[in-house]
Amino acid sequence: MRKILLCAALAATALAPAFADELVARQGNDSVRLAEQPCTSEQVLGQLPTGLREDYKAASATVDGRSYRACWRPMGGAAHLLYEDGDQGLIPLSDLKPELAA
Repeated sequence: MRKILLCAALAATALAPAFADELVARQGNDSVRLAEQPCTSEQVLGQLPTGLREDYKAASATVDGRSYRACWRPMGGAAHLLYEDGDQGLIPLSDLKPELAA
């Protein structure tokens, strides 16, 4: 009986979608990806006060076909993004979905 349950559990695991460690928000062809890894963009981190740098995680965006690096942190019910060029944005956390791994 245990062998049957183990086989069923393994089959269910194999059929379940795999999720990457990123959350994605999309609007048309534009997208923002938020990762759980710490932010490493020196251009973005240099814009932040020293005490806040550890709070920010890595992010990237594609807007109008161009790629941008950014950093993000949760702020209330949204993700606050700071881009390399100093631009900022807020994305409601409810707009973010787990990215399916390929």
